[in-house]
Amino acid sequence: MQALEAAPDFEIVGIVRRNPEEEQPQELAPYKVVKNIAELGQVDVAILATPSRKVEETAKPILALGINTVDSFDIHTEILRLRSELSTSALANNAVSIISAGWDPGTDSIVRTMLQAIAPKGLTYTNFGPGMSMGHTVAVKAIKGVKAALSMTIPLGTSIHRRMVYIELEEGADFKEVEAAIKNDPYFVHDETHVQQVSCVNDVIDMGHGVNLTRKGVSGTTQNQLFEFKMHINNPALTAQILVCAARATMRQQPGCYTMPEVPVIDLLPGDRDQLIAELV
Repeated sequence: MQALEAAPDFEIVGIVRRNPEEEQPQELAPYKVVKNIAELGQVDVAILATPSRKVEETAKPILALGINTVDSFDIHTEILRLRSELSTSALANNAVSIISAGWDPGTDSIVRTMLQAIAPKGLTYTNFGPGMSMGHTVAVKAIKGVKAALSMTIPLGTSIHRRMVYIELEEGADFKEVEAAIKNDPYFVHDETHVQQVSCVNDVIDMGHGVNLTRKGVSGTTQNQLFEFKMHINNPALTAQILVCAARATMRQQPGCYTMPEVPVIDLLPGDRDQLIAELV
């Protein structure tokens, strides 16, 4: 909400929630809260604040109404399939969808694309953390027997990571069963994963995260070109800001479904294009 409220070119029409009749968080008090987006009237773009595994089923009915969508889908191996599915829906309804509009996948994807362009041969390593992974944390919370959870990503170097998962259990839940379910989940199955039970997840939670992205490669025939991109961020705040930027960009694309590297970066910014070019170039 804060990223939208701070943007100079957005008007918040309303919020769609599963149970709008329940008491709402205080920050939603100024806005209309409904169960179905059709209740909001004219909507240009919907920002989907939903778990990755629910993005497709959430986006398709909205695209069918001719409303643009953006999301922060973060299952890297499923991005091409989702792009194909939502492209069909978007094209059929003269709408635009920008998927995986977080920071990784998302803005980091743009950086990786740029670095590969300027050093076409070479290796890129993306090292996350240490910090809280929202996608992994949401995946753990969905597992039966988990009351609360935190999944921390610990970089080991060369794009290899350790997952440290801290959980509170529902009463009567078996730790070993929950641990096995977490380690066998597609989010975790390819990484070294450690699960610890804690009395209160809130006592260990930290929204900080970051990335160190490096590429060492060749420009033309010249060796030893080395590039580094580093950031330390508040994960939810940055993801929200990128979603807002992508929502703006949907209004400037032709119908279809796009990933972040396919969107002109200048379309992410508010303001006059010529003025932006004069300032940035």
